[in-house]
Amino acid sequence: MPDYLASWPFWLVFAFLYLGATLRGQATYWLGRIVTEQTLRRVHPRTGWRRRVAQTLAGDGTQRGVAAIRRWGLVAIPFAYLTVGFQSMVLAAAGVLRVPWVPFTLAQLPGALAWAAIYSTVGFAVWNAAIAAAAGSPWGIATVVAIVGGVVGVVVVRRRRVRRAEAADDAPLPS
Repeated sequence: MPDYLASWPFWLVFAFLYLGATLRGQATYWLGRIVTEQTLRRVHPRTGWRRRVAQTLAGDGTQRGVAAIRRWGLVAIPFAYLTVGFQSMVLAAAGVLRVPWVPFTLAQLPGALAWAAIYSTVGFAVWNAAIAAAAGSPWGIATVVAIVGGVVGVVVVRRRRVRRAEAADDAPLPS
């Protein structure tokens, strides 16, 4: 657990983490929903942060979240809180699908409670133990370097593909 939380009483840590999980979930949902609403009303943004957000919401990750919600329904929302990475995809996908706010919020509450319970008890300890184990071993360090390298490689390849696709879209049509 971070040092600034370690001195707090358990109930306060739990409440702080629950509030953080809930607010983050709501922000991700509303970001997906507002950008979708704006995109449906207007042309697609061409520059700046709006374009990056629109591209992210139209990307593979959000589409996997959309597929999960379509397959499992609102049950996917609380279970997404038990994952790392997939959580944001599902919450943004709920916004993209324009799931009504009240059902989304009711589905979100048990997930945020579970997330807060995990991280206010054993969650940070597990992360710290994994990092310490990786840092204390040459194989662990090599694994961390390989994972970081793989993530960087995937990001670079995807960005190049997007740039090539954009260049192809902007190219003049032959007459």
